Amino acid sequence: MQHDQFIGQLQARAHLSSRGEAERAARATLETLGERITDQLAHKLASQLPPEIGEHLHRYSAPDGHGTGEHFGFNEFAHRVAEREHAKEPEAVFHARAVFELLGEGTTGGIMDHVRESLPPDLRPLVDAGSRGGLNHG
Repeated sequence: MQHDQFIGQLQARAHLSSRGEAERAARATLETLGERITDQLAHKLASQLPPEIGEHLHRYSAPDGHGTGEHFGFNEFAHRVAEREHAKEPEAVFHARAVFELLGEGTTGGIMDHVRESLPPDLRPLVDAGSRGGLNHG
């Protein structure tokens, strides 16, 4: 999937009014995910994404290359994405769901299964929910 296609799909699925809003939603979600997963996993995921999208996973990499892998759950994830996106938490969560949906469609080799398994149980539904239907989290 190319950058323009990813952003266009995100804009449509997340019901965003502009490409700029879609860029901001993608950046906020991926920067936050980059804080939560290890650098190694972030690198593997980023390698399957357009460079302009994947680079957001590395914004908070540790200098030693071992990764941040901060431990936080759903509420903190939602708060960080909302803060970065300058959106209300429910909107930011919906946008993040659409980002994860596109990551699942745009990657291969089970990388999103690895991402999902690296997350705590209360964050996994965010990866699984997609842009349609509800979100049940712990």
